[in-house]
Amino acid sequence: MTPGTRGRIPPVLLVAAVLALCVAGCANVPSGGRVVSGKPVERAEQVDDPYVRLIPVRPRPEWGPEQIVAGFLAASASFDDDHKVAREYLAGQTSWRPGLRPSVTVLSEREPPRLVKQAAPGQATVKVTGEQLGTIASDGQYRAASEHIEVTFQLAKTAQGVWRVTGLPDDERAGLLLTKVDVERALRPVNLYFFAPDQQTLVPNGIFLPVVDRRTLPSQLVRALLKGPTTWLYGAVGSAFPPGTRLRGAGVVINKDVATVDLTKEAATGSVERMSAQLSWTLRQLSEIKQWKLRIDGETVAPDGMASTQPVRAWDQNAPDGVDGQVSQTAYGIGASGYLSTLDGRVPQPVNTGPPWSLSRPAVAPDHQEAAGLGPKGDRVLTAAPLKGPVTPRTLLAASRRGARFTPPSWGRDGLMWTVETTADKSWLWARQRGRPPVRVSHWGLSGREVRAFRVARDGVRAAVIVDIDGTPQVQIGRILRGPGGKVDVGSFLPVSSELLKAKDLVWRDYGTLAVLGQKDSDTQDLPYLMPVSGSAITSLGTGSLGEPRTITAAPGMPVLVGTRTSGLNVVCKQRPTRDQFGPWVCDIPARDPTYAR
Repeated sequence: MTPGTRGRIPPVLLVAAVLALCVAGCANVPSGGRVVSGKPVERAEQVDDPYVRLIPVRPRPEWGPEQIVAGFLAASASFDDDHKVAREYLAGQTSWRPGLRPSVTVLSEREPPRLVKQAAPGQATVKVTGEQLGTIASDGQYRAASEHIEVTFQLAKTAQGVWRVTGLPDDERAGLLLTKVDVERALRPVNLYFFAPDQQTLVPNGIFLPVVDRRTLPSQLVRALLKGPTTWLYGAVGSAFPPGTRLRGAGVVINKDVATVDLTKEAATGSVERMSAQLSWTLRQLSEIKQWKLRIDGETVAPDGMASTQPVRAWDQNAPDGVDGQVSQTAYGIGASGYLSTLDGRVPQPVNTGPPWSLSRPAVAPDHQEAAGLGPKGDRVLTAAPLKGPVTPRTLLAASRRGARFTPPSWGRDGLMWTVETTADKSWLWARQRGRPPVRVSHWGLSGREVRAFRVARDGVRAAVIVDIDGTPQVQIGRILRGPGGKVDVGSFLPVSSELLKAKDLVWRDYGTLAVLGQKDSDTQDLPYLMPVSGSAITSLGTGSLGEPRTITAAPGMPVLVGTRTSGLNVVCKQRPTRDQFGPWVCDIPARDPTYAR
C-alpha cells in the first residue's frame, strides 16, 4: 500500500493471493454456502495442492486508521508464527491470539474499511461491512449462515505517534474476519475418519484446516484426528484411539513416500487394526504418502497378518460407502407398463409377474428382497416383498394429518427404512425395521419445517435433506445419533450450500458427494448438479436437453440417472460415456422414477 490509498489491501498481499488461486487452477468459489475451490469433484480429492504463501506486510508509520485496519485484516489471513505480523497492528494492551484453530467469520467480499468517527485527537472508530457466507468454528466445522454484517474497530495513536488497533469487534467476531479468497488460500477442507456404531464403517468428518506449511500438513491432519470428531458428529461416531493419545516428537516423519506415525504410550491399549484404518483413510488425502508405518512409544507395530509398512490405500473393508459400494449395482424404475423393472439395458425388464404396481418413487432394499414407494398421491407408503412373483404392494403408512405427504423412502445398509411425513409447516420422521411396524422418531431436528426429501448416507450416520427455509428449499446434512435402548436422535442439520435456489430432489452419489436436481441463479429449469458435502463448489452434470427433470438417482461408481418427461413421455436419461461428468445425456429408456438398490 502506498500512502493515501484508503482501505486497500497492500499490493504484495493481493499478488500473493492471486498467485495462490492460479496455482490451484484459478477455480471459482461458491457465491453462498461452503467456500472452497470449485475443482472437478473426485472421491479422494487431494488436499495438499501447491500454493503460494502469503507474505504479510508490517504496518507503516504513515498509515491512517483505515489503512491500519485494512492491513490488519489482510495480515490476519497469514497463519505464520501465530499471526505474528497481524499482532503488530494492535496496541500493546490489546489481547488477540487466535492460534492455529481460530474461529472464522467468512465473507463473500469485504468493503474497504471506512472511518466513521474521530471524536478526539488520537482516537478513531473504523467500520468494516460485508456479506457473511458462514462461520468456521474452532474445531474446523463450517456452518453456512448468510447475513449482512457490520463490525467496528477502535484505534488510537501511540506515544510514538502511529495508529494501532485498541479495540476489536465483540466476542462473536473476535476470531478472524476472512473473505472467501482468504479461506481458499489459507485453509484446506480435509476429512477425518471415525467409526460408525457398527464398528466397521468409517464416517468422514469434514473440517477446515489452516495450512501453515505443507511439510507440517501430515502432522496437522493426524493431530486433528487424535482430537476426535467435531461437536457436530460427537456422540454419533467413535474413535479407536485411547484418550490421551498424542503424536510423539516432531510429528509425522516422511522418508520418500513412506510416512511414520509415532504415537504416545496411551495408544498401546487401542486396537492396532482399527487405529490403522482411521489413519490410512485420513492420510490417503496426501498425495506424497503412498505407504506408512505405525509406532507406539517408539516401537513399530503392525496389524495381524500385515507387514509393518502398510499401503495407504489399504482397509477398503472399512470404506464409508461399504465394500458393496465398489461393485456394480442394479438400477430399477417403473417401466412403461407400470411394473417395477430393472434398467440394465434400453428395454426395462419387469421383476414382478402380478398386476402392475400403483407405485411411484420406488426404493429397493440393499438385499433386493423388498421394495417400498409412495402411492399415487404421495399420502401413503407402500411396500412389497418379495420382489419377484405375483406380489401386490400393501400400505405400510398412511398420512395421519390432512394435507400431509411422505418423502420417497430411503433404505440404510442396516435394513432400516426411513421416510418423512410432512405438511407445509411441520414434519415427522418415521423409521421401520423389516418385520416390525414403523416407529416415529421422537428426537427429530426439523419437526417445525416442511421437508421435501430425506436420504440416509451409506455410512448410516449422516442424512441429507431438502428442507423449506423461509420459502426456499435448502440442502442440509444432519447426523443420526443412536442412544441406549434403541433411542434415535436425528438432528444438528447444517446447510451445505446456498448456491441452488430451488433444490427439487437429491441422493447420495458417494460418501462425499450429493447428486441434486435444482436451479442456480441463471437456470430456467431444474438441472442436475454434483454437490460435495466437504465444501467444494457445486458443478453441473452432463450436457444437452433433459426435458422436464423430476427425479435423480446415483450410486458409487455408477452413472447418475435422471427421470424426466419429454414429448409427453416418461423416460430415464443416462450419460454417454457414463464415466464422463460432462458427457451428453441420452434419454432413451422408457421408464420413470429410477433408483439404485441401497
